[in-house]
Amino acid sequence: MEKYKEIERSIIKKYRRDIWSKFVRAVVDYKLINENDSIMVCISGGKDSFLLAKCIEELKKHGKVNFNAKYVVMNPGYNEINKQKIIENAKILNIPIEMFESDIFNIVKTFDLKKSCYMCAKMRRGYLYNKAKELGCNKIALGHHFNDVIETTLLSLFYGAEIKTMMPKLHSDNFPGIELIRPLVLVREEAIISWANTNDLKFINCACRFTEANSKNESDSKRIEMKLLIKNMLKVNRDIDYNIFKALDNVNLNCVLGTKKDGIYKSFLDDYDWE
Repeated sequence: MEKYKEIERSIIKKYRRDIWSKFVRAVVDYKLINENDSIMVCISGGKDSFLLAKCIEELKKHGKVNFNAKYVVMNPGYNEINKQKIIENAKILNIPIEMFESDIFNIVKTFDLKKSCYMCAKMRRGYLYNKAKELGCNKIALGHHFNDVIETTLLSLFYGAEIKTMMPKLHSDNFPGIELIRPLVLVREEAIISWANTNDLKFINCACRFTEANSKNESDSKRIEMKLLIKNMLKVNRDIDYNIFKALDNVNLNCVLGTKKDGIYKSFLDDYDWE
């Protein structure tokens, strides 16, 4: 059996409970993929986006909904080693990628370190939406997983002073008709790591030339800080990560001081006094 077929089989068989079923559940529960959708699957070169691509392929082959998928890699300025690694992994996984170039890394390096990641993410998103529009796609699929969701939630709470998270899907404000979806939103990162290791797959990480050139220690990363915090909390309560996730689907509006929707703030005092 060819390696890519073994990899596909592992998703459906060995990782049916931890990856495939959760992927399908997210697609169904959050209504992420509909009949005749045209989806641009974004591959960054990491384990998450490559797994997403394989899951989308499997869903297209075995699912009940008819849709189209295009697998796109945006090259923001990877060095040649990382670029070739992405191409090599696409061949191993039998994913028909289309790679297009951008100069994001060259632009981002003109910013200071504190702004670089934010600007990089913002520019990547703009390039991807434009590419989706060019390809005639109505949805963009990203590989964010369960852990990304709860880490982002805690980052917003502790450092942004607000409660918000990564949504399973959202409409684009600047590109009408295009929707962003996150089909791996229920899949835990440990399952993705296990899948990659089981299949002896090696993927690139951030591969950002800007951060490579700086001596900033990874332990300084706020996201790493959240990972360690959750890891320690799990030692006390093994359901802590699930509870954080579930809390975002169980907000008691009778017990919050204020809410904000579409930029408009509403205080609990607005409805407090009885007539």
